[in-house]
Amino acid sequence: MAVPSNISLGNSLKSANRLAFYEGHKEIAKLMILVVFLFPLFGVYISGLLGAVVGLFLSLVAYFLTPYVILNLAK
Repeated sequence: MAVPSNISLGNSLKSANRLAFYEGHKEIAKLMILVVFLFPLFGVYISGLLGAVVGLFLSLVAYFLTPYVILNLAK
């Protein structure tokens, strides 16, 4: 399934659209794997358990919003 170039925020949160985006953009998918795993670790290193929670939250937000942001910047 191809991701439409004019994706809305609501559509970018749907699993099928997100999967199609990451399958079509392998380099961004690899970067997001690093972000999702490293942000919580950096949070622990910087400020302990609270940093891990903040890092986890930020990594999940980045994972879900990246397709929307990238496609809207490409316009």
